[in-house]
Amino acid sequence: MAKQKTTFACQSCGAVTTQWSGRCGSCSEWNTIVEELPEVHAVPGSPSPARKGNAIALEGLEGEFAEEPRLVTGIAELDRVLGGGLVAGSAILIGGEPGIGKSTILLQVSAALANQKRTALYFTGEEAAAQVRMRAKRLELEKSPVKLAAETNLAHILQTLKAEKHTDLVIIDSIQTLWSDGLDSAPGTVTQVRAATQMLVRHAKRTGTALLLVGHVTKEGQIAGPKVVEHMVDTVLYFEGDRGRPFRILRTVKNRFGATDEIGVFEMGEKGLQEVANPSELFLGEREAGTPGAAVYAGMEGTRPILVEIQALVTPSSLGTPRRAVVGWDTSRLSMLLAVLEARCGVNLAGHDVYLNVAGGLKITETAADLAAAAALMSSLANNPLPANTVYFGEISLSGGVRQTGHTLHRLKEAQKLGFEQAAMPASGDLETKTLDIHLKRVARLSDLAQMLGLDTLGNST
Repeated sequence: MAKQKTTFACQSCGAVTTQWSGRCGSCSEWNTIVEELPEVHAVPGSPSPARKGNAIALEGLEGEFAEEPRLVTGIAELDRVLGGGLVAGSAILIGGEPGIGKSTILLQVSAALANQKRTALYFTGEEAAAQVRMRAKRLELEKSPVKLAAETNLAHILQTLKAEKHTDLVIIDSIQTLWSDGLDSAPGTVTQVRAATQMLVRHAKRTGTALLLVGHVTKEGQIAGPKVVEHMVDTVLYFEGDRGRPFRILRTVKNRFGATDEIGVFEMGEKGLQEVANPSELFLGEREAGTPGAAVYAGMEGTRPILVEIQALVTPSSLGTPRRAVVGWDTSRLSMLLAVLEARCGVNLAGHDVYLNVAGGLKITETAADLAAAAALMSSLANNPLPANTVYFGEISLSGGVRQTGHTLHRLKEAQKLGFEQAAMPASGDLETKTLDIHLKRVARLSDLAQMLGLDTLGNST
């Protein structure tokens, strides 16, 4: 009998090596290499290595097709993020920090579909069934006909799913707790997570069942385990937000059936996660007008326009290397912006500590926030408040020019709806203004913004 070859797999990126080392050569993470035996195909439905394949018929791109049927949950913010609802036969991976609300939203989703006379199965591997019932009672969902089980054995779960005649939704909380008898490795390892995901996704595709998987996250905020798991599913969602705040943001980073970078905004209350219909009012609710260093940014998150306040604080530094602290924005983007301010506007911040914050806990990835961040920085340095009725958006190039951004009309309509009267925006690009009642301030260069705000005395404008 041939001796089994032992392999070593990185629990962070999934890289496989033939010998152990303290540091992974692929992702450079320390102490993530774990010894694992090769997979034994004892999982129900797994292919045999000796099985011979058959030739398949090839087809062209032309032909009839039907739109994927969707299960509308009734939770509008979740349906928005998913692109209109749960797609039958799709696999969705949702991640987030502990206590952020993953189990709460999944319990609400299962109860909402069960109340629509749909079949929803909830498998929990981290809690006892009594704990889930306790949460359901607190959320006033205990009368919903959700089928619940506390199980971590993959074979038992698959057999239970086969015994059910028809299932609309299956929830696994969480994928890292599942284990298979045919794999000689601990639950949560790369081999176990990958095999469990593969078998569950295969069942979902074959039966048309919507599958929701919960994934743990690392200290960097990424879903733990190999990236191949994210490639195996159709949609990847992340819960963002601070547990000290009541607001939660559900963001799409991958969606085969809808737009990416879409967000849904929720507020955590006594009865679970409640939808926030107008996030712009939420992020601007505690805004203090007339404060230096505060600018309102008109941004886009997926297909949704959102107004959020960008706050900046610039103070003289007593350190040899001034501080640069950023919350909710890209640190390297701030460094670039400071360099452009110095080179193109003569605004020298080398001797100042710079703090930048996006209010409300939102994380901005759009480059269109450059203009709002620059306005907030110059306002704080001059200790001069910006006009309270103005929004800002536009990308700043290394030459100091302000570049055009997309979805301009959507941004302006959202600003007008919330009572803003002016908008500082790129000078390039035509715009249909007949439906708008808002004054447009065109900005061609960053130095023009300084002059517009009366802050050109900060340096020598170009």
